[in-house]
Amino acid sequence: MELEKIISISGKPGLFKLVSQLKNGFIIEDVTTKKKVSIGNSSQVSLLDNIAMFTFDKEVPLFEVFENIAKTNDYKETISHKSSETELREFMETALPDYDRDRVYLSDIKKLAQWYNILQAARYITPESFIKPEAEETETPAEPAEKKTATKKTDQKPAKPAAPKVKESTHAAKSAPKSTHRKQG
Repeated sequence: MELEKIISISGKPGLFKLVSQLKNGFIIEDVTTKKKVSIGNSSQVSLLDNIAMFTFDKEVPLFEVFENIAKTNDYKETISHKSSETELREFMETALPDYDRDRVYLSDIKKLAQWYNILQAARYITPESFIKPEAEETETPAEPAEKKTATKKTDQKPAKPAAPKVKESTHAAKSAPKSTHRKQG
C-alpha cells in the first residue's frame, strides 16, 4: 500500500513520500509536485501510518479514518480545512462518529481534512489504495521476526559492555589489594 510511506514533516507544509534513507537523512518526494529533496536526520518526521485518532474506546489508525472519509465522499475531495468550526465538527462526526471530542482538537480535524485532500488530489485515495494485498499479510508475520532480530541485537549489545565491566572489575581487584595493604600498614 503506497500510503504507508507517506510522512508529514514538522515546519513544512504538505505531505511527502519517503523515497529512501541516506546516511544523514532521507530523500523525500512531495506528493503533489513530485519534487524530490533530501532532509536531515534532525527533521521531525511523522509517518502517517503511525498516527491514530482518539475515540472513547480506542485509537483508530489514521488510514481507517481516511477510508471512512473516502467511502463517504465517493473517493472525492472533502471539505476544506479552512471551513467553519461547525462544518469541520460535522465532517468529523461522519468520518469517525465516536471520536473523543475532548482529545481530538479542531486543529487535528483541520489537519485531517487537509491531509485527506492532499492525498486525494495526488491520487493516493482510490478504492484500491485501501485493499490490503495478500503480500502484506505475508509481511505481517515477518515483522515479529524483525523484532526478534532486534531483540537479539539488544541481547548482544549488553554482552559487549559486560566485557569492559570485567576489565574494570579486574582493575578494581588489582587496586583492592593495594588499598587493603595500606590499611594494614
